[in-house]
Amino acid sequence: MKKIGTFGITAALLLAGATAGAQDKVETTIATDVVSQYYWRGQELGSISVQPTLGVAYKGFSLTGWGNVGLSDNTDTKEVDFTLGYENSGFHVSVTDYWFNYAGGTGSDPSNRYFHYDSHSTNHVFEANVGYDFGPVALNWYTNFAGDDGANKSGKRAYSSYFEVTAPFKLADVSWEASAGAVPYYTTFYSDNRSSGFAVCHVGLKATKDIKITDSFSVPVFASVAANPSSQKAYLLFGFTLRP
Repeated sequence: MKKIGTFGITAALLLAGATAGAQDKVETTIATDVVSQYYWRGQELGSISVQPTLGVAYKGFSLTGWGNVGLSDNTDTKEVDFTLGYENSGFHVSVTDYWFNYAGGTGSDPSNRYFHYDSHSTNHVFEANVGYDFGPVALNWYTNFAGDDGANKSGKRAYSSYFEVTAPFKLADVSWEASAGAVPYYTTFYSDNRSSGFAVCHVGLKATKDIKITDSFSVPVFASVAANPSSQKAYLLFGFTLRP
């Protein structure tokens, strides 16, 4: 589960953006974000955290590893994700294997074993994503199809889904992104949507600016204001990115 204030922008999309021209050479991504709070699709998953990314891409295909570990609270979410994606002319698809260190779904593994893929007991969640970047606006749909998914009102696998719209723009030499996301139907996977069906669970506005350190090195700094209308909670978030 991914970055500050989106959750709509996954590590797979970051790497896909780097491969937009279907490059003929292998591209590598090495980076880490340090964030004031781990916020994802309207949910609070931790406080101050480090979120490293390692990925490779070639001719539109990408494989990305992404993680999270809390710095201020050892009970915060620990996470390891791997995403396989493909991007071409704005269209992109991906499959992500999420792993979490806690029992959160209907069939989780209380022992928190990574290499444990039992169909009724695992901390892995498998999600498919399809989307299109039109330039001014990008649309993404995400659905869990296996693993430790949430349940619907009948107690069966919900195939939990999330839909997000993002719109980037420039203002006063700063890169901005507006985003809004919704859960289309009831699922226990998105905990703030348990009592309803369709719910808007995220609206956000993020600003990013590179801070020049030397002639060859700069640090992107970002801040975000976000809210979950469904749970009536609001967040002010801050972070920075380190990359070679």
